[in-house]
Amino acid sequence: MLDFTTMVSGPICTQYLADLGADVIKIEAPAGDASRHTSSSQRKGMAGFFAQLNRNKRSLVIDLRNPQGVTLVHRLAEGADVVVENFRPGVADRLGIGYEALRARNPKLIYTAISGFGTSGPYAGHPAYDHIVQGLTGLMPAQGGEGPPRMLQNVAVDKSSGFAAGAATVAALLARERDGGDGQRVDVPMLDAYAALMLPEAVGSNAFPELGPPETSSAQLFRTWETKDGHIVGIVVQDVQYKGLCKMLEREDLSEDERFAALVPRFQNIDALYAIMESEFLKWPSAVLVERARRFGVPFGPVHDFEGFLQDAQTQHNGTVFEVEDTDGDRTRYLTHPARFAQTPAVFTRPPPALAEHSDAVLAEAGFADDEVSALRASGALG
Repeated sequence: MLDFTTMVSGPICTQYLADLGADVIKIEAPAGDASRHTSSSQRKGMAGFFAQLNRNKRSLVIDLRNPQGVTLVHRLAEGADVVVENFRPGVADRLGIGYEALRARNPKLIYTAISGFGTSGPYAGHPAYDHIVQGLTGLMPAQGGEGPPRMLQNVAVDKSSGFAAGAATVAALLARERDGGDGQRVDVPMLDAYAALMLPEAVGSNAFPELGPPETSSAQLFRTWETKDGHIVGIVVQDVQYKGLCKMLEREDLSEDERFAALVPRFQNIDALYAIMESEFLKWPSAVLVERARRFGVPFGPVHDFEGFLQDAQTQHNGTVFEVEDTDGDRTRYLTHPARFAQTPAVFTRPPPALAEHSDAVLAEAGFADDEVSALRASGALG
């Protein structure tokens, strides 16, 4: 797999596939992926941010402005299964490494391209960062509540696009293997990937245009609850959960209140219910409420900071975050691959690569002789 991606959306896609066994060759410009330097947490010239998106890969540095560098890519593409890039539409073609150029050398190639808006349309040539797509997709006013629109403080657009691209790449590979035919181009617009992740509720509420806009409540279903010493988070939906809530709060009298006893009236009167819950939660410490919630089967839990997440019993049981020690004794934390495979588990094979760390080894495996490698390096095409 040839990986021409930088920053987040592409690298998280290729890391996802590398965890599953893909041999990912990260092809970087001489200056390297900018994310190598994009965080205050640095060790040995590598940002912790880069480390979270680039494990299990090998680094090869090629200057794509050099014609010999482009020729080198063409030769590597002949033996590749997949190319992934997240250039702005048209850039790969101008560099000479676009789909048609590489497909001519390898008709079986799967070529996955992540872009802001796709390859056509009024925004196709515009730059697209998380901020832009979050603004377009209509959720920021809801995040802001009664205040100004608010963004998610997270690059959720990039990450949703990367995971969508990873799944699409696997599907394209499966289609190729089943059909025994050519590869194909796969385009993943970040706008569409984020909308698919975030908007099913909004579109669902407006799915039948002839019914007009849905009724709205002033209650926020996604919220925290203030307690005696902090906050917890949760919601009750099912009737059995509501009865558990009443036990949890030692307010079993509320279980007989006709406004709340069943699902439909409970949501019709949710503002009144929430006012009661707000008052009752303030009487209890957070830890006591969480323990009682779990005892009575009520879906409420703690609001952790990052250290609390690391120390949480389920986080530790799942190995959601694991540590690897390198040959110098330095430890690095990583997030585990999210899928659990009974027969073919995801694996950690190598730490994130130093820039150009594997250039010689990769080219040797691709059949380049030592004198060819020396000539490419002398020309400036190879780092």
